[in-house]
Amino acid sequence: MFLVVLAALASVAASATQYAPPRPDSYETSREYIPILKDNRVQEDDGRYNLDVETGNGILLSQSGAPDGPEGAVIKAGEYSYTAPDGTHVHVKFVADENGYQPQSDLLPVAPEFPHPIPQFVLDQIAKAAEEDATRRPIKESVPSGTYRAP
Repeated sequence: MFLVVLAALASVAASATQYAPPRPDSYETSREYIPILKDNRVQEDDGRYNLDVETGNGILLSQSGAPDGPEGAVIKAGEYSYTAPDGTHVHVKFVADENGYQPQSDLLPVAPEFPHPIPQFVLDQIAKAAEEDATRRPIKESVPSGTYRAP
């Protein structure tokens, strides 16, 4: 029994180094440092703020906000831009208020304009439902009695 426990402990100890996280010195040397070219932050006493950040790899962020929302919620507006891994330049303007986060960008998907063509299978389902409704027996409408009176 002692040998079984000893063998189990030895196998756990051997596998522990295999699944250990990398040591800090192993990834510190490969880390790419991106300089911060601009970092302007202004915080007012009344809760208003402005933020402008620019990094050496082309990331830009400009944002401002104020506690003008319901119950003092901060309403924010701004824009950010960066270059995607595929080389596409991404530029997003946004507002965040009581209606949520509302981004605007040429790269965001857009729903088709309405009215758009309705697929035939949908039209077939609508016709079938109308046909079923026409063949149903009418529901006898109840007539209110004359005994009810307003409170």
